[in-house]
Amino acid sequence: MIGICAALERASWSVWDQQAVLLPLNYIEAVQRAGGMALMLPPDPALVSEPRALLELIDGLILAGGADIDPATYAQPAHPETVGTVPERDAFEVALVRVAIEDDLPVLGICRGMQLLNVACGGTLVQHLPEHFGHEEHRRVLGSFDGSDHDVLLSEGSLAARAAGERHHATKSHHHQGVDRLGEGLVVSGVSALDELPEAIEWDGRPPARRFVLGVQWHPEADLQSSVVRALVDAAAAARVSR
Repeated sequence: MIGICAALERASWSVWDQQAVLLPLNYIEAVQRAGGMALMLPPDPALVSEPRALLELIDGLILAGGADIDPATYAQPAHPETVGTVPERDAFEVALVRVAIEDDLPVLGICRGMQLLNVACGGTLVQHLPEHFGHEEHRRVLGSFDGSDHDVLLSEGSLAARAAGERHHATKSHHHQGVDRLGEGLVVSGVSALDELPEAIEWDGRPPARRFVLGVQWHPEADLQSSVVRALVDAAAAARVSR
């Protein structure tokens, strides 16, 4: 059972225009293709103080992509390009991932989810990459993966390389923020071939986490050839057996 953190967004369907809990279907399909069952996890203020009530029901956690993280979460003022933040989602996911790491529950952070993992461990973010790197190559077409492919270089022997099945890995990218100061207990295990921006982070191997704590800046759920989501599902299945 793989819990996937979902977004709070304004949405229209049929005759309705309301707040909705949303998750792109490709996240769910990627989990299902890998043999897992997908469970959408909406932000729940009651679980911020008691996340184990939820985490005990699942075998693995995916932090999905979505809106920018509120910079107040990592004690910085907002950049003009930081938009669409949802603080209640941030608080919910930070609480979940901190306890998931403590309890050694397999975790995969995707795009925003990698950034959230870093922030939850005390790290910070670059709020607008084009100002730092002088290009828009990490988000070429707004709202689309068209032309988004670029390579990342993964560290030998890393969890990221094992999950991807290779060290030189082609990825689909769509983000304008990235890791700045690295969170405690994390190591960078992959960088962009474009500009050496951190593209994969993972637990450094020390307790408490031993199984699977990985963040990737790209979108494996959008790539039918990717083995990254399957690696999370396999880790969750192994964790379930060992409980």
